[in-house]
Amino acid sequence: MSIDDDSAQDVDPAVQAAREEQVTAEVLASFEGTPDPRLKQIMQSLTRHLHAFVREVRLTEDEWNAGIEFLTRAGHITDDKRQEYILLSDVLGVSMLTVGINAPARANATESTVFGPFFVENSPAIDNGGDVAEGVPGTPCWVTGTVTSTTGEPIGGARIEVWFADEDGFYDVQYEDTVIRGRAHLHTRQDGTYEFWAITPPEYPIPFDGPVGAMLAATNRPHYRPAHIHFMVTAPGYHDLITHIFVAGNDYLDKDAVFGVKDSLIYDFQHHEPTTAHGRTLTQPWDTVHFPIVLAPTGPGEHEGHGRPVS
Repeated sequence: MSIDDDSAQDVDPAVQAAREEQVTAEVLASFEGTPDPRLKQIMQSLTRHLHAFVREVRLTEDEWNAGIEFLTRAGHITDDKRQEYILLSDVLGVSMLTVGINAPARANATESTVFGPFFVENSPAIDNGGDVAEGVPGTPCWVTGTVTSTTGEPIGGARIEVWFADEDGFYDVQYEDTVIRGRAHLHTRQDGTYEFWAITPPEYPIPFDGPVGAMLAATNRPHYRPAHIHFMVTAPGYHDLITHIFVAGNDYLDKDAVFGVKDSLIYDFQHHEPTTAHGRTLTQPWDTVHFPIVLAPTGPGEHEGHGRPVS
């Protein structure tokens, strides 16, 4: 695959290019019999772009081996609590690009952003006014909002999944125990309103003890995410929404490691002194934030979801 300086002088560029193109042509032809047209399109396009990348950078055998080792390490570190390949997709911007393609801006609907690697199915249910944090350390935060359609009608019974990191920047699944905390789901009231206790989230480093972290270090890229709370909102007849709210003023809003920040998702968290409020006595400062959520209706023949990844 590599050619030293002396032998390179004997290489006819036209012959070399033809040999390289022949390899690509043979691989493309191998997929011609694929029964599924969409799979055929994906595999042939992947082949063309991947081969073009190899030719453009003139990939060496050592670099090819390093790439294989990188992907192998990503596989080895992935388990039921950590998805290194989603993390890799996130830091390369592929996740956000896929979100942009599959959840395009619709009228005045709330914008989508990355799903992230820490969603867990079957979160506990809470009532409106309940506590999602359930003992997660951090500044208490009273979260309120509404879920409405793009034409303003309240959406009752919408399911809202919520998850967030603790004040140290870790999600529950990053701990050795199996205690579920900092995640739950609830449903909107018939008037579309919702409310719950959480904590004001911190910024935090993405997992950087694996190959993705090593790649960020080697390229001198930041490995932090700005402070945010995850939301996934679903309701029959509407497009699924996967989004965050970001804390205004956070230092990492303009350098999110996974490119997930959108201006429309940045919210002010209002600070309050200790008091009694919303069913509890607060002996420390606490915050409030209001997040109005707008869902886009599905059209004829449209699916409510948009292919969210599974962590």
